[in-house]
Amino acid sequence: MTDDRSRVVLERLRAIDWSDDAAAYEHANSRALLMREYLRRTAAWAKAYDVGASWPFLDLVQVVAPEVEIAPDVAAELEEALTGVAPSSLKRTCRAAVRWAALGQARVELPADLPESPYEPLLVMFERGGGYFVEEFIDLNGAMVRLGTVESNLAASPFLTLAPAVLDALDAEGEITYYAKISDGYPRSNPRGIVRRRIDEGQTHDEAFTRNLRWEPTEYLRLYELGHNEVDHVEISAVEAARFIDSAITKLTATR
Repeated sequence: MTDDRSRVVLERLRAIDWSDDAAAYEHANSRALLMREYLRRTAAWAKAYDVGASWPFLDLVQVVAPEVEIAPDVAAELEEALTGVAPSSLKRTCRAAVRWAALGQARVELPADLPESPYEPLLVMFERGGGYFVEEFIDLNGAMVRLGTVESNLAASPFLTLAPAVLDALDAEGEITYYAKISDGYPRSNPRGIVRRRIDEGQTHDEAFTRNLRWEPTEYLRLYELGHNEVDHVEISAVEAARFIDSAITKLTATR
């Protein structure tokens, strides 16, 4: 395996099917979260270096260390791999991701208080269903993400879990609402468990994330609504749900 980090990213880009509409729809939820995390990370860099006008699809290396370049052969192969890819901002971020990998290999000292790996969420998003188009929203071909501003994205909750198992657990059809089961000793930040309600084509599906590390049908919400369940719950975001899922997977797989 090559130790050339820029080539590793190049090979990841080469493997992407930019026209995989089925994957884009299947992974719509996780792709939206990944795009939002990319916007948050790059917003922090853009504000730190006062380049908000170029945000969000920008080449951060050009700002941080413009002397760092990728090898000519990698650059040529990258341009070949990006033939036919659109829009132009997508090509720009792909080039930027490869160049950022070269920056890491160049051992350039970077600010410790800024988000690491700003392009990684975008790369993972590409790998889960291709690219995007920008109109009034960022169209991910299955999900729409509001662009917002540098400041509004800086205020977003970090989405740090990029593990495939967690991302897969967030992908499902329908309108989804997540809930954390809370009680004494189990606050929202560390709940007893999480459940979700999916409404898809008029049908309601209540599911809990179980010790089997998958979503399974649950009667919890229905029983609660009927007054037969004393365990309380609170609505949470998909980012909070991802944290719980990641923690559950880490804990339970370590004991098996």
